[in-house]
Amino acid sequence: MNEPNFSLQFKSKQNERVIYMKEFDKTYVLLEDMRSDSYFPGFLVDKVENLIVPVISALEQGETDLHSLQVKFDEMTLAINALQDEFEENDSEIETVARDSIGVTVDYILKWFGIDMDVEDAIRERDW
Repeated sequence: MNEPNFSLQFKSKQNERVIYMKEFDKTYVLLEDMRSDSYFPGFLVDKVENLIVPVISALEQGETDLHSLQVKFDEMTLAINALQDEFEENDSEIETVARDSIGVTVDYILKWFGIDMDVEDAIRERDW
């Protein structure tokens, strides 16, 4: 993993509170195995990635509450579940390679931000 970048976010007027934000690893390729496999249409891999990005954004903004993060991961996973028909309509499916690629990506995100959550818990709503 590359060295993380931290930046000062703000000082609140009510409480002298400082939040440090960590940027996500810009060199990491989200869903790399899906991107490198022509079985998965690029536009659908983009859709899955676009569902992951809000979780990364929340973490970059300093979200660390496990309950709040679980809600975000559940929303992401349910939205990925909803893409299954579209994958099938394009002669593809969310199967072993896709499942592993999503899991590896989520695991990397959790580790990058130092979040103590098991990847299986993070994607607990999956039905793929």
